Amino acid sequence: MPSPELSAVHIHPVKSLAACTVGEAAVEPWGLDGDRRWMLVDTAGKVVTQRQQPSMALISATPVPGGGIVLSAPGSAPLAVEVPEPREMTDVTLHRSRLDVVEAAPSAHAWLGAYLGAEVRLVHLDAPDRRRLIDPAYARPGETVSLADGYPLLLTTLASLDALNSLVADGDHAGEGPVPMDRFRPNAVVAGTAAWAEDAWTRLSIGEVTFRVVKPSGRCVITTTDQHTARRGVEPLRTLARHRRSGKELLFGQNLIPDTTGVIRVGDPVRILG
Repeated sequence: MPSPELSAVHIHPVKSLAACTVGEAAVEPWGLDGDRRWMLVDTAGKVVTQRQQPSMALISATPVPGGGIVLSAPGSAPLAVEVPEPREMTDVTLHRSRLDVVEAAPSAHAWLGAYLGAEVRLVHLDAPDRRRLIDPAYARPGETVSLADGYPLLLTTLASLDALNSLVADGDHAGEGPVPMDRFRPNAVVAGTAAWAEDAWTRLSIGEVTFRVVKPSGRCVITTTDQHTARRGVEPLRTLARHRRSGKELLFGQNLIPDTTGVIRVGDPVRILG
């Protein structure tokens, strides 16, 4: 078997919009540079994701120098959105966390609301002192995350996806397979491992950066959403429920917390340290 290596890197500039595939990314203590620094909220200030709005998958947010983004979607003219000036903060809710963010320009709210057919606001989180503390059951004191669901990075492996798709092909909804990796929205994809090998990992390095492997990723309905059409099915959750259940969670991928910073690049060796 070949040695493990990093086969893909993805960032998600706006939480739950389309992923951007990049050749390299800087690892910050709270996640990859440019990953999930923006998100959508509803009129009550609660996060909006593909769970509520599957058509968010069809919207792209392309990063531009300085931290801004360009929004684009089928049938809509692109819109450039600058990082908002730090002014009056807005209190919003991300799952069970409350945090202070800054709203983007009203034109961004209007553009996104028109496409989604719902009243939403685009907000930005940048200052390190406003990032959220990671669940202390898995993190060291003071470790933080930006707008990802819970942890700075998500890692998946190609071998485990192949194994999962073999199980999907043997199930009642084989026509929904094979499931592509983009359904799982990872940051780092690793090639050259055995299927499910990541279940046993506790520490690893990608190139020059070391990470702790802290918790398997419990999957949600977003994994059943075709990221190119926004249509929903039942896979891979149906198969994960049969073969990868742990209590109430259906598992695929591993959550990582960086121990060091640096740059990870496609082709970097992945070394299992524990």
